[in-house]
Amino acid sequence: MISSIRGDVLHIGTDHAVVEVSGFGLHVSATPKTLADLHPGTEARLHTSFVPRQDDAPLLFGFSELAERVIFTTLVAISGIGPRMALAVLAVHTPTEVHRAIAESDTAAFTKVPGIGKKTAQRILLELAGKLVIDQPQAPAGAASGSDEPEVAVQVREALVSLGWIERDARTAVEKLLIAEPELAQADVSTVLRQALRSLGGAR
Repeated sequence: MISSIRGDVLHIGTDHAVVEVSGFGLHVSATPKTLADLHPGTEARLHTSFVPRQDDAPLLFGFSELAERVIFTTLVAISGIGPRMALAVLAVHTPTEVHRAIAESDTAAFTKVPGIGKKTAQRILLELAGKLVIDQPQAPAGAASGSDEPEVAVQVREALVSLGWIERDARTAVEKLLIAEPELAQADVSTVLRQALRSLGGAR
């Protein structure tokens, strides 16, 4: 896997740059934002994602921010989302905007991307909520988390707060969810978080 490159920019195209690395000119597809930061004759350092293809030449995608690459690689792992569509998402939205759309279950944010309809946008929201935001900080060892509050509730509440929800709303959403569906207390964090995001998104 080619995770980063550094070299002189030889050419800037409408959707790619050519970067010379060890004498080789690499064709790197990128968003307009990333390309705007590159200038011929200067050195560039990009986070990259290498996408092998069975029916065509392999593709190399470059990003000025590591957060963009994380979102890109997560998107291309979703069935029906190819690298060009994933790049289009990042051409329309910043990583911060993508995270905000997940937190608010904002389907419309993704339908703004050319080629993405409502059903695809809903699938993206579910997939990204499960893969991009489940690794949240754990409660400190020995910290009180409520009398009989399930551990999954603590982790989901902290995840919601880290995504911008206020503590009161996050706690209320998780409590209502577990009252309505008590079996979720035994579910994994990803599942409960997706349900909570739906609830909070619908309430806004």
